[in-house]
Amino acid sequence: MLAALTVEARKLNRSLAALLAIAAPALIAAFTFFNMLRGKEGQPWEMWLMNASGIWAFFMLPMSVTALTALVAHMEHGPRSWDHLRALPLPRWKLYAAKAVCVLGVMAVMSTSVLLMTWVAVHLAAAVKPELTPIGPVELAKHAKALGLMFVASLLLVAIQLWTALRYASFVPGLVLGIGGTFFAVVATSAKQGVFLPWQMPVNILISSEAWRAQTALALGGGLGAVALVAMILHLSRREVL
Repeated sequence: MLAALTVEARKLNRSLAALLAIAAPALIAAFTFFNMLRGKEGQPWEMWLMNASGIWAFFMLPMSVTALTALVAHMEHGPRSWDHLRALPLPRWKLYAAKAVCVLGVMAVMSTSVLLMTWVAVHLAAAVKPELTPIGPVELAKHAKALGLMFVASLLLVAIQLWTALRYASFVPGLVLGIGGTFFAVVATSAKQGVFLPWQMPVNILISSEAWRAQTALALGGGLGAVALVAMILHLSRREVL
């Protein structure tokens, strides 16, 4: 398993995954920086950090999963290297498990980067305009926990997107699924039925007024997501042709 993980990590290092992992959190940080410069007085730290987490949960997280899973799958679909990989003296399930672990690893790094880059962006904006220095406590641990829970709630989303991307040689089905899921998650945020939509589950972590939403997101997104990842690995490893 370690060998498969090492190979996948090297593939990602030679791809655009690193650029994606930096670009998505950096866009949120840049938005925070310029939005903060528009102000006239200091605002609470809570507001800036919560805004960044909201943007990540609503849009950037599901779209990043869509892009990352398409990229990971295309590394094999593009050069048609599946036949070679599946002929190696290695249990097939390890090939797919390694890809899933790498995708989750990159998403974990991106989640952490959202918090760190936003923190840096706020400090830079305050350095440019000292009167905008944020007020109140900097509760990094609180927001780190929220981002961690979003990561857990997104497991089902990752499983669905990665399963689709690896199953179909064309990147179109995965992109359509990701864009469509994100669209309905955004427009149906307040709908009770929306809590069962995988693309909306990370958002539900932030809805503190309805605790059941966060609990449902963690149970379905995390628990069912782990089951879906195992099912994906078993299904794909038994297929003769991809």
